[in-house]
Amino acid sequence: MNRKQFIILLVFVAIIGAAGWLVHQRNNNSWQSDAAAIGQKLLPNLAVNDIAHITIKAGADELNLAKRDNLWRVHERGDYPANFSQISDLLVKLAGLKVAQSEDLGPSQLGRFELLPPGSAGNTGTLVELRDASDKLLSSVLLGKKHLKQPAGNSQMPGMGDESWPDGRYVMVGTGAKTVEVISDPLDAVQAQPEQWLSKDFLTIEKPRTVAVQFPEATNSWKLIRASETNDWQLADAATNEQLDATKIANVTSPFSSANFSDVAPLTASNAPVGTTLTVETFDGFTYIAKIGANANGNYPVAITVNANLATSRVAATDEKPADKARLDQDFKARQQTLADKLAREKSAEAWVYFLPSYTLEPQLKTRSQLLVEVKKETPPAAAK
Repeated sequence: MNRKQFIILLVFVAIIGAAGWLVHQRNNNSWQSDAAAIGQKLLPNLAVNDIAHITIKAGADELNLAKRDNLWRVHERGDYPANFSQISDLLVKLAGLKVAQSEDLGPSQLGRFELLPPGSAGNTGTLVELRDASDKLLSSVLLGKKHLKQPAGNSQMPGMGDESWPDGRYVMVGTGAKTVEVISDPLDAVQAQPEQWLSKDFLTIEKPRTVAVQFPEATNSWKLIRASETNDWQLADAATNEQLDATKIANVTSPFSSANFSDVAPLTASNAPVGTTLTVETFDGFTYIAKIGANANGNYPVAITVNANLATSRVAATDEKPADKARLDQDFKARQQTLADKLAREKSAEAWVYFLPSYTLEPQLKTRSQLLVEVKKETPPAAAK
């Protein structure tokens, strides 16, 4: 090897060494940057109290939760009231999320972590945008692929195989982000499905006095009545051969007691349910009329009207003592105010069609014959041989 070749070799070695050192420093700096982010809040400056609009986009779906008149509403369901506790839990969770891992990734790698912008293409994420009352963007988070916890290599249980389970999620904060973080919460509830964010508060029918169902086939219709809250239920206009079976009306006389609707839609002339009518009158003077349509996909569409005839004055008992009058009058006024508030609250239900699971309504949709004691047919005696 001559002198010239030796010098070229030294220069080449120096270049290789410098390049290796630069790569090492870059990786080291990246590691130090990533390590510094671990344990820090994902959204450190998020002002939860300023948030008045949440948008969730996933694929081609979009959900908007907006606060109006100090009440959260679901825009895609005609501004139906949203589940406040569910929204509150989400905001508190977002404000408290911490970074578990952090890594710089190039654009070509984002699809692998399902962190492409929402759209019709594949490998897209779920975008959460948080805005204030003026619709100014406060923060945004793109939720990607679930992070899977791998089982310990030497502690697999029989039958478990190599199963893993989600223990976090890959995320990117803000627009144009180049860093992917992992959080220790999969955020399964963050979905762009309006029906999952509805407030499920429903009617509360108290002290029913009559329960009646009018079917399209009149012979199937019936009405149950009772004279007081402690009296037994009776079948109105019962024929001489009709006897009410008390064991068959246990769930019939408490309509909507455990109602949990699947979805709602604004009531219009085109979607108003027709078919069967359920009417309930209460001892407090309330009347509920539910129009019930045909069962579709396990749900009945139901539209409800609520009215009340509330007493404006109290009828004193014959043995009432004058010393008790002021207290009884005050109790009566408080009770009537509670009923008036209940009426105002439940009247708002009239603007919607509710889709109730079949198990909620089918006890009330028994036909007249299904409420009666079965009449056993006598078997004629065998003919004598």
